[in-house]
Amino acid sequence: RVLLTLDEKNPTRLFEGAALLRRLKRMGVLDDDKQELDHVLGLKINDYLERRLQTQVFKLGLAKSIHHSRVLIRQRHIRVGKQMVNVPSFMVRTASQGHTDFAITSPLGGGRAGRVKRRSLKNKGGDAAAGAEDEE
Repeated sequence: RVLLTLDEKNPTRLFEGAALLRRLKRMGVLDDDKQELDHVLGLKINDYLERRLQTQVFKLGLAKSIHHSRVLIRQRHIRVGKQMVNVPSFMVRTASQGHTDFAITSPLGGGRAGRVKRRSLKNKGGDAAAGAEDEE
C-alpha cells in the first residue's frame, strides 16, 4: 500500500515494486498478465494456500485427500527436487512444482519396504505352518 502512494517515477517504488512482483511471480501467486502493483492488493488468501506443499501434493494426485497429503509430508514421504520436505506449509515455487514426488527412501517411492511389510514377508512361510498346527 505504501508503494502505491508513492509517485510512479519514485526510485523506491520502482525498485521495491519490481522486487515484490518478481517474488510473487516466482512463488506462483501472481500471474504473468497481472504484473502491476495494483493487482497485488487484489490477491486473496486462497492464492497463497494453493501454493502450499500440502495442497500441491493433493492436486498432483499423490494423496487421496488434503489430510492424507499432510500425513505423507509429515512422515517424510514427499520430496521437492532432491530435498525431502516434512513441512506441510512449505511454499512450492513454480520452478520446483514439477519436481514434487515421493522420496527415494520412501516405500511409496520404490524404497525399502516398511516395517510391517518386511515382517509379514519374513513370516509368510512361518504363518502358514503355524496355521496348520492350530487346525490339528
